[in-house]
Amino acid sequence: MAYSLILSLQVATAATALAVVVGTALGYVLAKARTAWLVALEIVLSLPMVFPPSVTGYYLVVVFGRKGLVGGLLYDLTGFQLTFHPAGAVLAAAVVSFPLMLLSARAAIQQVDPDLEKAAYTLGRSRWTVVWRITLPLAWRGLAAGAVLTFARALGEFGATLMMAGNQQTMPLAIYRAWMAEGTSAALGLVVAHTVLAIAILALALYVGRRYGRVPS
Repeated sequence: MAYSLILSLQVATAATALAVVVGTALGYVLAKARTAWLVALEIVLSLPMVFPPSVTGYYLVVVFGRKGLVGGLLYDLTGFQLTFHPAGAVLAAAVVSFPLMLLSARAAIQQVDPDLEKAAYTLGRSRWTVVWRITLPLAWRGLAAGAVLTFARALGEFGATLMMAGNQQTMPLAIYRAWMAEGTSAALGLVVAHTVLAIAILALALYVGRRYGRVPS
């Protein structure tokens, strides 16, 4: 159980870091511009939130599998394959949890008073300075809430991870295998541990979300 818990925490942490960086950047773009192609991009990037995990996993294998569009080229050039590797588990968890960070970041950045940003521009500050010194600091509570929810979703990812990195013993996969092999009693310890951890994470997310003042949407 300890190995599965540690692996799950490592995978969820890496996936969250990836989602936070990319999701915050894209959330900023979506918050500041609403062209038709950006709306279409947001819809596409949010699909994992409504797809069955198996559908997301299928697309990941098609794109990043050993014979996939990207994964095949990566394997031919380096001999490295994402499937059945911890990096594949990270990718699956990041993709599935990414919409939570994207939508949270967009909502948080939209709540920042644009007059404060305009005042900084009139004082000669560059866009990057405004983003780092004003926009992101003022949006941090919403970004933090999104990051916690993203971590919680990544920690519990099962379906896409099974298809991309089925040999990795993350907590959800370990629970499934224990149940399949020996029944409910064998999986009980893992289920309880995961439940306690999930409750703690969600409690933290609710706390941050209430401090922020609204639930991102």
